[in-house]
Amino acid sequence: MKMFDLKGKNAVVMGGGGILGADISKGLADAGANVAVCDLNKNNADKVASFIDSPNTKCVGFYVDAMDTGSIKKLKEDVLSCFGSVDILINAVGGNMKDATTSTEVSFFDLPDDKLKKVVDLNLMAGAVIPSQVIGEAIAENEKGGVIINISSMNYYRPLTRTPGYSAAKAAVSNFTQWLAVYLAMEYSDKIRVNAVAPGFFLTDQNRYLLTDQQTGELTPRGRQIIDHTPMKRFGSPDDLIGTIIWLVSDAAKFVTGITVPVDGGFSSYSGV
Repeated sequence: MKMFDLKGKNAVVMGGGGILGADISKGLADAGANVAVCDLNKNNADKVASFIDSPNTKCVGFYVDAMDTGSIKKLKEDVLSCFGSVDILINAVGGNMKDATTSTEVSFFDLPDDKLKKVVDLNLMAGAVIPSQVIGEAIAENEKGGVIINISSMNYYRPLTRTPGYSAAKAAVSNFTQWLAVYLAMEYSDKIRVNAVAPGFFLTDQNRYLLTDQQTGELTPRGRQIIDHTPMKRFGSPDDLIGTIIWLVSDAAKFVTGITVPVDGGFSSYSGV
């Protein structure tokens, strides 16, 4: 199983203090990587880092505002000072906003453009493009190469109702993943790989209001539709992503680049019939 070993690798997890980011950070550390847990909420980053810290790995929390290029540049300096190099970048910043979501009361034509732009910027620019420019440069300068993983969505395979900004941004994340994979391999090194993971439906703070009734805890009609179209009949849990991510960032996937892997309980395969 040596090909899955991440011992000695240095990983940067953007959004590492969130629900998915925390489990990804822990999974990388369990596989042997040193982890920079980076989040807008420094307390959350520190808590995650202290929780997963062990004698065999180095885990440190860092503040970063992924919407601010200057903040990411400062993070890059701090991480390189602390770890020496970057081998893995996980872009786990993202999410939707209620104000950018259509409903029976709010049509697409009434959605505020500033909210739509914020969702696109959060998921595409902050969630993939800018960290890949800034932190990715450290990977490009690493003689051993490295790996970038973006977090895409089921929206890459087919747009979902009610979330126009989020759907457009996540589809763009997978397209950008392909573009960057080609660019870095051809212009820099065939040891640099870029892939994406497309989670199915995971309950997070950003989508809980869409999938469950906040008062009763029961599934909303939308939540029921999702379960009915998921052959495994459940929402995903954060640790369902770990095996796929470990595979993609390890030598086990050293000839894999430019793909988006669905981790969705079969949702993207089911036609509904």
